Amino acid sequence: MELDLLDNALESLLFVSGDGLKISDIADLLGLQKSEINAAIKRLKDKYSGQCGIHLISYNGKVQFASNPDYADTVSQILNPIKEKALTSATLETVAIIAYKQPITRLELESIRGVNCDYVVQVLLKHNLIEVVGRKDVIGKPLLFGTTDEFLKRFQIDSIKDLPDYEQLLENIRVISANEETEEKGLYHEFELPAEEEVPEFLQGEQLDKIEAPLDEKDDKSDT
Repeated sequence: MELDLLDNALESLLFVSGDGLKISDIADLLGLQKSEINAAIKRLKDKYSGQCGIHLISYNGKVQFASNPDYADTVSQILNPIKEKALTSATLETVAIIAYKQPITRLELESIRGVNCDYVVQVLLKHNLIEVVGRKDVIGKPLLFGTTDEFLKRFQIDSIKDLPDYEQLLENIRVISANEETEEKGLYHEFELPAEEEVPEFLQGEQLDKIEAPLDEKDDKSDT
């Protein structure tokens, strides 16, 4: 297949699909080598980049068209101002831990964070950033959580292997959490990155606003 024809066909396919398509599936259906599809994807990424309103993103062996994140505020204001709410600092901290430690239970999360995680886990599930991936083979069979493809898309990560250094990130969390414990008391200790700390690349662009948890949140909620 000629290069221009392949690029145009792939471009049309991705546009019509809307969702992420597996590169291996595209190659099989078109009867081409995976290397040929990857080359076409690279050319399309060059075409849809920079200031272009549409970008071509890849994650977990899939490829998909997405809006340019530089215009996210404008798009959300016009299409649906309340659909995409900023994640709180607590949810960012929690999803980072899940990403590095998955699969992980809620109790293991709480052991690391030192606070109840029922509320933030529900928020992450609602945003489809994490999902239940099984149950741990211990007494009670607690749910195990892992990140989703939506997590990879949200933070523009091709693979979990592309995450920044875990130990450095957790050390930042420990320092900030310790400082906050001396300043305020409440149901949750929010995680704030100080201005001088470098924000991990996959969290950059996320607004760290606080959302107060409902006062009637119970610590004895079921894992289900």
